[in-house]
Amino acid sequence: MKKFDPATNIQAIDMKDAQRGVNPSICDSATFMFEQAKTMTDTFHGETEGYFLYSRHWNPSTLALCKALAAMEGTEMAWTTGSGMAAITVALLHEVKAGDHILSSMTTYGGTFAFLNNYIKKFGVEVDFVNMQDLDAVKKAVKPNTKVLYTETMNNPLLRIANIPELSKIAHANGAKLLVDNTFTPMIFSPYQLGADVVIYSMTKYVNGMNDCVAGAICGTADYINSLINVNDGTAMLLGPVLDPMRSASIQKNLHTLHIRMKQHSANAMYLAKRFKETGIKYNYPGLPEHVDHELFKSMMNEEYGFGGMISIDMGTAERASAIMEKMQELGVGYLAVSLGYFKTLFSNSGKSTSSEVLEDIQKEMGMSEGLIRFSVGLDNDPERTFQLIKQAIEATK
Repeated sequence: MKKFDPATNIQAIDMKDAQRGVNPSICDSATFMFEQAKTMTDTFHGETEGYFLYSRHWNPSTLALCKALAAMEGTEMAWTTGSGMAAITVALLHEVKAGDHILSSMTTYGGTFAFLNNYIKKFGVEVDFVNMQDLDAVKKAVKPNTKVLYTETMNNPLLRIANIPELSKIAHANGAKLLVDNTFTPMIFSPYQLGADVVIYSMTKYVNGMNDCVAGAICGTADYINSLINVNDGTAMLLGPVLDPMRSASIQKNLHTLHIRMKQHSANAMYLAKRFKETGIKYNYPGLPEHVDHELFKSMMNEEYGFGGMISIDMGTAERASAIMEKMQELGVGYLAVSLGYFKTLFSNSGKSTSSEVLEDIQKEMGMSEGLIRFSVGLDNDPERTFQLIKQAIEATK
């Protein structure tokens, strides 16, 4: 079987525009003209190719990005949205109706947890949360009305790894779809190749890598994406969370350096993990053998991109974590900020920030320490300097 290569798939895309510019032109139009009325009617009903109707449907700039994302994932098509949460909510809402059931990972991004636990239930959709690492528990939690299994490939913030091939088997055996958020690990994992039906991204993070926009993506089959944008009942079409064409063009250019960035993020995180281990700092990183999911990670990964740029340390209490983060920012380690995938190192106390929507008793059940500091390790040229500054911050707050 030929090795799947997301970076080469992106590189193979012809980027030039009609004027032979090496980057696609930005199509700054919301609507498009037709020479004949019949062509407009046919386009409205999805019966033409090469025509654009209105940018809530397709725009040449967003289409170019969607083709690149589909190439990266090995899917037939992709769709972009105005935020990662828009991608998550559209993908989930599209699969269910009143009386249906979603089975979600207990350990998931706080915004996703809030949507599933507090919002979607208003529409009569049942939701249960389960430890996705416990496959027997997943099997037992599936119901006759389960339509979706939802998980993150590497979960936020505990960095546990989902067994995508096995979860896919469970979903498909029960007539459900497996939806996977791969935001933490683009290129490292290719969930669609592992059996996922739909792959979701917050492109705000690693995919774009600049923290200068919010954007999301949904990747899947052509039939699935076309159903999302159906003018009569497509969830994406009717809710309308589209991505601006100027941002689409910017993200597409950044996508071509993603493979380089992911390798460096991973290398720097691995360096810090080894130094934390040597120094006795309590850390969590799936790239070292003592991580509970290390072997599973290795069995699914595209090896050349490493084990990712996310790492965490446990400082015991929220108060100490806060003091250390403030000191790290003062010393120049990076920024006390949410988000991830930026070229500078970012850090936050997950329980008080990106996972604060998760109820405290569930945080404890998940195993999330109140002193957890989550790092998105940047593209630092000298990771030893970064380590020494982190160590200095820890020692200064004892």
